[in-house]
Amino acid sequence: MQPRHLLFLGLILGSAILPAQDPDPDIQSHPAFEERKEERARMVRDHIKNYPYNPVKDEKVLAAMRRVPRHRFVPEEFQDLAYRNSPLAIGHKQTISQPVIVAHMTELLDIQPMDKILEIGTGSAYQAAVLGELCQHVYTMEIVAPLGNRAKKLLKELGYKQVRVKIGNGYLGWPEEAPFNKIIVTCAPDQIPQALIDQLIPGGKMVIPVGGRFETQYMVEVRKDSRGKLTKKEHYPVRFVPMTGKKQE
Repeated sequence: MQPRHLLFLGLILGSAILPAQDPDPDIQSHPAFEERKEERARMVRDHIKNYPYNPVKDEKVLAAMRRVPRHRFVPEEFQDLAYRNSPLAIGHKQTISQPVIVAHMTELLDIQPMDKILEIGTGSAYQAAVLGELCQHVYTMEIVAPLGNRAKKLLKELGYKQVRVKIGNGYLGWPEEAPFNKIIVTCAPDQIPQALIDQLIPGGKMVIPVGGRFETQYMVEVRKDSRGKLTKKEHYPVRFVPMTGKKQE
């Protein structure tokens, strides 16, 4: 379970923690962060900040998107396409989500410096890296072992020591590290997994696409209040591949 967003149906289709402006110096020392900076800046300007539908306004998120070298998260044969606003294949019949979706989901998450975040669906690890630019407690899960192992290696190479990767069933979450302030899911279950709800702190937030394979899916923002009551807000229609793994009994 990894970033599998394909396209907007209605729009494109027809947490001591370092703040974003003071990133980990080990991260910034890697030469990849100096590569293709003008292309990233143009991507953010044209396809994220000035996107005609749901433009991203959070300057911390925009700064993170300008920093993370997306071309390092896609296969070599697609690196020339890395800064287009489109999903790209990453192997194992999976994709890296288009940049505007990564940015918009991150903005909806409303990351604060002291947040502890769980991501379900590591995939290419691009979303995890963006999260890692905004806080230093990121836990990300991937069910496809080759993708998870590749993500571990790449995140370590780039210096994202604050991001931990686990290969496992996202339906069950990561109970050993729970609870979490924020949870982000990058594949679509037909219903929100109860384990993820249980692992979200009172006052926490989850961003998750919800809907069956042949149903209209929606990006859903879930909030849990201090008493554990949930409120849900549907944002826009999307198309993600289904969340895989064994559901909680």
